[in-house]
Amino acid sequence: MEERQEQRLDSEDLNLETVRTWALWQTEVERRIGAQFTRREVRWRAWASIRGLLSPVERKNGWQLAEVNGETTPYGVQHVLGRAMWDADALRDDVRPYVVEHLGAPEAVLVVDETGFLKKGQHSAGVARQYSGTAGRVEHCHIGVFLTYASPRGHVLLDRELSVPKEWTSDEARCAGAGIPAERTFATKPQ
Repeated sequence: MEERQEQRLDSEDLNLETVRTWALWQTEVERRIGAQFTRREVRWRAWASIRGLLSPVERKNGWQLAEVNGETTPYGVQHVLGRAMWDADALRDDVRPYVVEHLGAPEAVLVVDETGFLKKGQHSAGVARQYSGTAGRVEHCHIGVFLTYASPRGHVLLDRELSVPKEWTSDEARCAGAGIPAERTFATKPQ
């Protein structure tokens, strides 16, 4: 009985230390990237979204992220991701030094991989019938290509790009309607 109680106390101490560590991490990351979110409400919602993504919630969609943060609808999360003004590339550039500082190692590697996101509609940017490794077959989907930095000290998602099929890049009106820039040309996934 005593041994179990000691283990529980050790576990509680570890959890408290973990909470302290995460609070320090969050403060440091917020300091580095806070300028990317110039409006206070957008900055708060961005942090709420990150907290939701780091939470133990099994599914990480807008509804669940909102629920984790005590909101009744996903509109705030959706606003940050779709309508708020911030630059994802600038944010990535601000996070890079933090990644190198905390995860940098000579034996680190960059990993490029794609993920398919199954879709039913015709209007979402880049959706088409194409091979999805996620589904293991040709499906109606988006394909996202992701860059991860991996070292013995940990790994982090660094960058992303939507793979836009030829049937989209050859149709300027369709691209414009989905918010794909006119200068976007077809590229293979490795490109």
